[in-house]
Amino acid sequence: MRSLFWLCAAAMTGLALAPQAQAQANRFDGTWSVEVVTEQGACDRAYRYPVIVQNGQARYGGPESFNVSGQVRPNGSVSASISRGQDRANVRGQLSGNTGRGTWTTSGGRVCSGTWNAEKRG
Repeated sequence: MRSLFWLCAAAMTGLALAPQAQAQANRFDGTWSVEVVTEQGACDRAYRYPVIVQNGQARYGGPESFNVSGQVRPNGSVSASISRGQDRANVRGQLSGNTGRGTWTTSGGRVCSGTWNAEKRG
């Protein structure tokens, strides 16, 4: 479950976008440091994870594997769903420039919720 928290970071995942929208989504490309904080539930309190966004697509910068689907709209609006086994995180938020923030909730094993914030590092 601990690794599930990085999932909120993956909120920056982009799906196939139209070419014009794709170009705008690329402004979010780079390496992000994402902090995930639990506010309710029995999940771990806080973690920071690396996320790499390339061509609007996000991937975890660590060794584990997750199922990620979602998108970053050209205006920076984030909507994603990330799962691993029976655990699932639903993510909402907003990216703007080199920062981002939002909320997340889990379902499945343990039910938790909280916030995430991101900072672009490169």
